[in-house]
Amino acid sequence: MNDTTTKPALPDRLSVNPRSPHHVEAIFEFEIGITINGKERFDVEEYCISEGWIKVAAHKALDRRGQPLLTTLKGKVEAFYK
Repeated sequence: MNDTTTKPALPDRLSVNPRSPHHVEAIFEFEIGITINGKERFDVEEYCISEGWIKVAAHKALDRRGQPLLTTLKGKVEAFYK
């Protein structure tokens, strides 16, 4: 199978939430992966490579708008296409 579509460059900061200013819809057409400190995470809501953090949902906790509360984890962040 020859894939002729080009993948857009991954940004420094990306969010899964469509209400965020860091959400880029074109990137989510492809499968991406995030690693922090050499371990791949599958529950990342937002990341920033230059600042070295990711945000993950804090279990079942929700804010007053019904969005999940996010916990920040710091370390070496890498983003890649699968």
